[in-house]
Amino acid sequence: MLISLLATQVRRWLCWACVGYAAALPLAHAQAPGNIEETMRQWIEQTLQRNGQASTGVAAALRMEVEVGQLDPRLRLAPCERIEPYLPTGTRLWGRSRLGLRCAVGPSRWNVFLPITIKAYGPAWVLTGPVAMGATLSATDAMPSEVDWAAAADSVLAEPDQWVGKVAARSLGAGQALRQSMLRAPRLFQAGAQVRVVSQGGGFAISGSGQAMTPGGAGDSVRVRMPNGKIITGTVNAEGMVETQF
Repeated sequence: MLISLLATQVRRWLCWACVGYAAALPLAHAQAPGNIEETMRQWIEQTLQRNGQASTGVAAALRMEVEVGQLDPRLRLAPCERIEPYLPTGTRLWGRSRLGLRCAVGPSRWNVFLPITIKAYGPAWVLTGPVAMGATLSATDAMPSEVDWAAAADSVLAEPDQWVGKVAARSLGAGQALRQSMLRAPRLFQAGAQVRVVSQGGGFAISGSGQAMTPGGAGDSVRVRMPNGKIITGTVNAEGMVETQF
């Protein structure tokens, strides 16, 4: 399941790129925003290439592209001998983001933000036609394609066993790349149904039955009302039983 973990890996090393590596950028004409933007493009591309070589598995599956926006044309930045890029707190180099630029050495210290977009093209499955909410997906509902993983925060479902047999959580359109939030596991029981509950701990297990308070599918977290009135929370297994720990 290596491919299904790539998005997380890429995010980690892209964030490391700016947090752990702040290159000094000597600019003789820092007052010209265009110079900064072009230099930043080169810096980001070199950083992506350098970290991609260190993570060959990720680099082999994802093709990275960088789009650099423009600084506010009204800015009049003082000349700076050394500009340092950094990743602002709470942001990451994934999808639409921004890069901080600060003058570290110069007659006037300044700090600006440059809009950037990081695209990460890789293998995915794209719907061949519309899918109604509640419909179960089959292997013929999607075809392999290359999409931008970073176009949305939701994880791409890159392996067929991650989506075949799953149910559409909402209406989906042709051409959409399958992502995690679009699908859910098939319902194994409805709210109000009697379900088997298995509690494990200390090397033994206790089983009983209770009334499901919500519908549930494999992997879902559900609440169950036991005969004594106690409400417990557990995870639905593939057989439709609710497993808890004690």
